[in-house]
Amino acid sequence: MSATRLLVLGVVRMFGRAHGYQVRRELLSWSADKWANVQPGSVYHALKKMNSEGLLEQVDVEPGRSGPDRTAYRLTADGEQEYQVLLAKALSDPELNHPDLSAAISLMTTLPRARVINLLRHRLVHLEAEQRRARLMLEELKSDIELGTPEHVGELFRLWNGITDTSLAWLQGLIARLEAGEYVMADERGDAFGTPSSR
Repeated sequence: MSATRLLVLGVVRMFGRAHGYQVRRELLSWSADKWANVQPGSVYHALKKMNSEGLLEQVDVEPGRSGPDRTAYRLTADGEQEYQVLLAKALSDPELNHPDLSAAISLMTTLPRARVINLLRHRLVHLEAEQRRARLMLEELKSDIELGTPEHVGELFRLWNGITDTSLAWLQGLIARLEAGEYVMADERGDAFGTPSSR
């Protein structure tokens, strides 16, 4: 999965119609270039690729002020479906990397509260299993060393255990905050961040 793909779909969806510079400027305001490695060229490439795939459609071409013309896009029905699938997968699948989860967290308010909580609970179940595996490996380390495993390899198990513990604590906290009503979500009164202004 590509964090850039999800983010570009999310921003075009949010604006209703958007051109590359507008998408790029919005993502830079979120610092997505730092946490998702979204570069200007990748935004324009994603727009063109998703247009050719039928996920976006070209709606307008504006003359550029001091450069090339600006092509505006909007999501198609297939683009909306792709956005929903990518967002759900990034929230629920613990195998995806940090940029994908970060992109999903930045767009989670575009979904109903109960849906986000359910997706995160799915991730939680997998993380709890990973935590058990990491702890078991640490417990088995002594016998592994006796069988020839180098002692310093235990640091890898400690690192994995620490990352898993921290991820689990953060995820449990996020679920608790959502259950307590933090953040305005798509199915609630008010302006949820990232939802289209008029649909």
